[in-house]
Amino acid sequence: MAGQLLMHYSPAGGVASTLVFDNKTPAQARLISHQTTMPDTKAELGSTYLESTVFDQPETDTPWEYSIEAAKAANAREHEMTVTQALKLFPWAVVWSLVPSIAIVMEGYDTILITSFFGYPAFRRQFGEEHPGQGYQVAGSWQSALGAAGNLGCMIGALINGYFIERWGFKRVFLLAQVLMCAFIFIPFFGTTAGLQVAGQVLCGLPWGMFATLGPAYSSELCPMVLRPYLTAFVNVSFVMGQLVSAGVLQGLIDLNDQWSYRIPFALQWMWPVPLFIFGCFMPESPWWHVRRGQYDAAAKIVNRLLAAPDTETAHQTVAMMVHTNNLEQEIKEGSYLDCFRGPNARRTEIACMALAGQVFSGLSFAYSPTYFFEQAGMGDDESYKLGLGGAGLAFVGTTVSALAMHRLGRRSMYVGGMALMSVYLLVVGGLTPATRAHPSSTAVHWVQSVLCIIWIFTFSLTVGPIAWVIPPEVSSTRLRSKTVVLARNSYYIACVVANGLEPLMMNPTAWDWRGYTGFLWFGTAFLTFVWSYFRLPETKGRTYEELEVMFGREVPTHEFGTYAVDAYYDDRQLARR
Repeated sequence: MAGQLLMHYSPAGGVASTLVFDNKTPAQARLISHQTTMPDTKAELGSTYLESTVFDQPETDTPWEYSIEAAKAANAREHEMTVTQALKLFPWAVVWSLVPSIAIVMEGYDTILITSFFGYPAFRRQFGEEHPGQGYQVAGSWQSALGAAGNLGCMIGALINGYFIERWGFKRVFLLAQVLMCAFIFIPFFGTTAGLQVAGQVLCGLPWGMFATLGPAYSSELCPMVLRPYLTAFVNVSFVMGQLVSAGVLQGLIDLNDQWSYRIPFALQWMWPVPLFIFGCFMPESPWWHVRRGQYDAAAKIVNRLLAAPDTETAHQTVAMMVHTNNLEQEIKEGSYLDCFRGPNARRTEIACMALAGQVFSGLSFAYSPTYFFEQAGMGDDESYKLGLGGAGLAFVGTTVSALAMHRLGRRSMYVGGMALMSVYLLVVGGLTPATRAHPSSTAVHWVQSVLCIIWIFTFSLTVGPIAWVIPPEVSSTRLRSKTVVLARNSYYIACVVANGLEPLMMNPTAWDWRGYTGFLWFGTAFLTFVWSYFRLPETKGRTYEELEVMFGREVPTHEFGTYAVDAYYDDRQLARR
């Protein structure tokens, strides 16, 4: 059975159209023929205009119909809804989008856990060597390996996640990741050598990478436009929550002088997978995933589940808008990773990748986990971990406040402004280092550097930290969203592997011993990222996926994105024929 698009123009200029799709199997529509009869003048608009597009679809018993008017109604509702109205209309979309995002707590928890262990007395005795006058130190090479191992695993997990989601959907992949997480925690918990710890970090990184790419993509597909930035940014809140818990655990166990001081923090990771697996069993699949597979009735049923009360008309209109957006992108037939680098998608992929990698270029490895820097600057273990805990607390506050600021200021201004400020902080930290070398017994300059690191953490958590999570799922094509998010996250992991490999060598007194001079290196990368963001990062605030599809297709300049006027329903046929 074939589906047909029938568009009738009335004398009043209104459009009524019906598109019939088969929805029994996931096969993608293929264009067979296209016939158009255009009126010669405006006076002829009273006559019938018929445009028939026939799609080769598998046979089904119940065709699924949608109208352009239904899609336009959903689009108008997206623009008109306030945050309060969206929360009342789609409360379950909010609830279920939080489930996979909370899983990222585990990645945030371990991010500062393993690097903070480098300054942990019991960990250094177990995995380090004694150096005269410096006590026990984990070798710089092992620090680099431990710092990079988790990110390497995350890269692999994120890459395979793109294929898994396309094949099995978000829900089943999420459940699989929880099972893997439970199994792999045993290795760092029982590992007694640095080599086993590295292996454990690589394997634990597999599900972390899956969580990190699944969470923002799932949230962006479940929620209406007005809630999209808040719930994709919640991924960063979860990340910071994990770091806050980790900092608290480390501070609480600093005086425990045996192996349990670092084994207990590893064991606490088992708190998360079991309850998340139970919640995951009940979470709905993404309606967009069903639309991409041609399962429109299933998508409508899921949208109904997300509403405060079932409403067939609202669900139908919402799915109609999804189908319309999907049709705008139907020239992407396979949805492979290579498609992310073709045509307008190449620009979208660049923005997504650079936005997330920019987190690392801003000095993340240096300033965001500053405990080891504090110790090398001459502070005691207890003071260092208290400062680290205070920084994690400020990060949580900054991330929470950023949601309110994002609604008013948008993505671009917060990202560009935040990167500029962090560049200045890093330059000052580096510039103060000669004073610490000239007067090593003076604590005043060390405290100034440490406070600047804390301010850097707050600025990062207010701006670049959460914004970078929002950008990739927003700028990506809906048919390539999971793969674009994977590529963006892998860009971040690649940058992390390099940064975490260099950072211990620069900070370790038995290696390069740069200490505060490290700020100069990260100032250079942060400043270059600021320049890129100023010229290349567009403003996507208040744009639906349909509108972004048209704007990227038209190659709208970066500085015009915020004010550009576009009608996705007027331009859809022209865009599809490009």
